Amino acid sequence: MDPADLNVVLLVGAGLLLVAVAAVRVSIGAGLPSLLLYLAIGLAVGEAGLGIEFEDAEVAQVLGSVALAVILAEGGFTTDWRTVRPVAPLAGVLATVGVAISVVVTSALVYVLLDVDARTAILLGAVASSTDAAAVFAVLRRMPVRGRLRATVEAESGFNDPPVIILVTVVASSAWADADGLGILGQVGYQLVLGLAVGYLVARAGRWVLSRSALPASGLYPIATLAIAFVAFAVAGVAGGSALMAIYVAGLTLGNSRLPHRATTESFVEGLAWLAQMGLFVMLGMLASPARLLDALPGALVVGGALTLVARPVSVLVCATPFRVPWREQAFISWAGLRGAVPIVLATIPMAAGIPGAHRIFDVVFLLVVVFTLVQGPTLPWVARRLGAAADASPREVAIESAPLEDLDAALLQFSVGPGSRLAGVEVAELRLPPPAAVSLVLRGAEIFAPSPSTALRVGDHVLVAAARSEQQRIEQRLREVSDGGRLAGWYATLDQKAPA
Repeated sequence: MDPADLNVVLLVGAGLLLVAVAAVRVSIGAGLPSLLLYLAIGLAVGEAGLGIEFEDAEVAQVLGSVALAVILAEGGFTTDWRTVRPVAPLAGVLATVGVAISVVVTSALVYVLLDVDARTAILLGAVASSTDAAAVFAVLRRMPVRGRLRATVEAESGFNDPPVIILVTVVASSAWADADGLGILGQVGYQLVLGLAVGYLVARAGRWVLSRSALPASGLYPIATLAIAFVAFAVAGVAGGSALMAIYVAGLTLGNSRLPHRATTESFVEGLAWLAQMGLFVMLGMLASPARLLDALPGALVVGGALTLVARPVSVLVCATPFRVPWREQAFISWAGLRGAVPIVLATIPMAAGIPGAHRIFDVVFLLVVVFTLVQGPTLPWVARRLGAAADASPREVAIESAPLEDLDAALLQFSVGPGSRLAGVEVAELRLPPPAAVSLVLRGAEIFAPSPSTALRVGDHVLVAAARSEQQRIEQRLREVSDGGRLAGWYATLDQKAPA
């Protein structure tokens, strides 16, 4: 490539990235999911806008899969397992049985209402039935939603992509002629279980290595962490398992482990996830043809209406009722099943396979995502309030970052005193950290000083603690106790333990 052409490409790419970053601010101010603006940017620079043509469905499918892997890794890494664990059975049922019900009901309605062949009806039902992790994470994490409901919808969106991908791949391939329901079900189960196992085992091994490594620069830890997640993705794919399930489970396992420089790693993967979302939606917007979209609008309304108003509520009702989930919570879970990048990426699979009418399927799904995101996204906060799913904003748990010290069996712990934390007002001596540990430095505004035992912590303080690595877990637990309970946290428990039996 000529250097001048390369500069033009870099200029256009950097300009699009800056516009996409600005779109995040615009979307938050307007109350719209940012994915809609990214799709609009893609349409604006595509064939009907600036004239940049992009029609390679195979490339879009590959790049889309990688982008989804990054998004799922970040989603797993930033999910608190303590919140997910109580709802994991329900989320698992919604991601498997619920998706199957949605596919069957949607496909049947589409087959009757649109008068299409069975293969096209199943593809439309399957492609549209998967909720989108990127859309769900982006919308719900900006809303004060009760923890149980948020965890259920987020976990479902993380788990339900692999079953649909397997189904769409089988239906769009030459195996469709010989496919049977039990064979597809067995293949889905095998790939899910293998992906889950690979993701967990690879992440456990990676965690063991990272916790015992002292890398020369803190910026290497986020790179190593993401690399471990992608090792799980690749190993699962090579072994015949679900690669997306593996990377989500790997991210979940790593994110709930005590890792060095955790805060740095979290910021790194969050930035990459934003970049993946921007690139993914802009690319999908470029792949769409505005000239064909208007003709696909009636089909999009039929498929989206059948899914959102019938299939999704029925699947949630069947799956959640045995778990005694109240109807109000069921209604919120149903309405919070947002669609986004995943259905559009899945719609590229029939295009890449050369299925007759594949472009029509893509157009219908593209419009479905746009129209129903416009309807569901902005109304979700109102629905949450009406159904009692909204929660009061509460201070976040104290975040503790650790870094191993090379050649020493010790670690540095860093934490901040956030608004609402009961660490504020606690004196250093009142922390009562397990020995050997020392509060070494406090950063307060522009001032850095070594605290005395009587120094009281304030909101906004950044605190550095030096500790023996063997006591790191106990020290972190103690800091979280004080952050939740104040200076007397654990005091009565200590007196009880000292009392005679």
